[in-house]
Amino acid sequence: MAEITNLESKLGEVTGLAMAAQVATGRVITLAKEESSDLVAALEKMREEASETERRCTELAGTFEGKKTAILEEARATKSKGADMLKIYLDEDSDALDGFEFLTMAEAGEVGHWAVLQEMNAAARHSGLEELTRWALPIQQWHLEGALAGSKTLAASEDPNEPA
Repeated sequence: MAEITNLESKLGEVTGLAMAAQVATGRVITLAKEESSDLVAALEKMREEASETERRCTELAGTFEGKKTAILEEARATKSKGADMLKIYLDEDSDALDGFEFLTMAEAGEVGHWAVLQEMNAAARHSGLEELTRWALPIQQWHLEGALAGSKTLAASEDPNEPA
């Protein structure tokens, strides 16, 4: 397999995070179905955007001469790590609030990874990456804001004095 650069590795990571986000939002949709149709609708939109992000990242990976396989291997490794974190954090006793709290953490990580990729590309000046980060970073920031808002909405409906 081809050796990849730090920039290409970071592209693999954001691709893998988009893959993992689709799985995570699906899990949280299951937890939130009885709570709020508005929250479920927001999660479905997030999942669709994660799918589009994965598609765009995969397409861009193909423009790196002889490196697509290695970049996508990095993506699969990152997705696997995300799946492990999801299994640890959300167990059979988890509720919608737990799910949104997990998404808040995960989306913060995605925003961070996209910002790092954007910064790395400031020096590399890869036009495809510039276009991709300009498109993806605001979406990831919206996802973080949405996950946090969902967490706060669900937290507001909790009785703080009820036993956990």
